[in-house]
Amino acid sequence: MPKEYLDVLVREVTQLTPRVREYLLVSTDGSPLPACEAGAHIELLIAPQAIGRTVRHYSLTGGTGSVDDSRMAYRIAVQREDRPRGSAFIHDTFAVGTQLAISPPKNEFRLDHRDGKSLLIAGGIGITPVFAMLRSLLRRKRNFEIAYTGRSRSEMAYVDAVERLAGDRAHIHCNDAAGGMLDLKALFAAQPANTKAYICGPAGLIEAARATAAALGWEPQRVRSELFTPPPTGHEVAFEVVLAQSGRTVQVGQHTSILDALKSAGMHPLFDCRRGECGLCPLPVLEADGPIAHRDRYLSDEEKASGSTLCICVSRLQGSRLVLDA
Repeated sequence: MPKEYLDVLVREVTQLTPRVREYLLVSTDGSPLPACEAGAHIELLIAPQAIGRTVRHYSLTGGTGSVDDSRMAYRIAVQREDRPRGSAFIHDTFAVGTQLAISPPKNEFRLDHRDGKSLLIAGGIGITPVFAMLRSLLRRKRNFEIAYTGRSRSEMAYVDAVERLAGDRAHIHCNDAAGGMLDLKALFAAQPANTKAYICGPAGLIEAARATAAALGWEPQRVRSELFTPPPTGHEVAFEVVLAQSGRTVQVGQHTSILDALKSAGMHPLFDCRRGECGLCPLPVLEADGPIAHRDRYLSDEEKASGSTLCICVSRLQGSRLVLDA
C-alpha cells in the first residue's frame, strides 16, 4: 500500500436517507487522524475484485450532534447510485469493522473565515462539505446564511441538523413542496457587499448561481464552488494508457480515472481541482484507438473536437489504447 494512504476502519454506519449512508472512520491503531479544515475531502481506495481498483472522493462532514470536530474520527456520507460503481459497492459491503485505505485530507474548497459574511448553498448530496462549513462558522461565531435545496425532504441528508444548528439562518427548499427551484436571485440580492458564496451541488445549480451573482454585479472571486455529480451513466470500458516519454504502460480500470490510475502506479501528474475546471492536468494525445469522452469544463469545443488533448482527471477513452505525450 502506498505510504500516502492511511489505514482506517469503519466504526459506525448510519442510514441518513433511503439512498445516503454515513460512515464513521477511525484509525486502525487508535491514533489521531490528520487535522482537516471545512471543505476538505479524502480519497477512498476501493479494490473489490468484481469491479477493479477504484478511487472515490468524499467530503468530510464532521459530526452531526454538536459543533465540535474531532481528529479521532472522520465522517463521510455516501449516496448510492444505481450503477455498479464505487457507491453501490460501498453500500453493499462496508460494515462496522471494515478496514479501508484513505488519503490524508485534501482541500480545494477552503472556507475563508475572514469573510464578512458567508452564504452557503448546497444542492442534494452537495450538503456534505457545506455541512462542515456550517459547523466551522458556528464554532467561530461568524456571520452566515445557508440555503439547502433538494427534490424532497426525505432525500436531503442532514436536513434536520442544518435546521437545528442554523436556526432562522437556514433556508430549506424542497422542490416537490415548493413547486419550483430555489430563488437564487432573491437570495443573492439580499446579501451585503462583504458576502462570499460557497456552493456545492450539481452543475446546473452552480452555473445558475454563478450567472445570477454575475448579473447582480458580484465579482467572480466572491463565488466559490465545488461540483458534485454522480459518475457518468454511459458504459465505461477499461483501457491502457501508454506514456510515450517514459515508455510506461498503465492500466485504467472501468471505474478509475486516468489521474488516479497514474497516481496508483506511483506517478505524480499535475492536477488541482479534479473536476476538469482548472486546466492543470490536460495532456497531449498522440494516439487513440477510440473516441475520447471529454467531461471537462476547461477545453474549448474546438480542442475537444480535435482530440489532441484531454483532462486526465475526468475524461477517458472509449477504446482500448491511449498514447499520451508524457
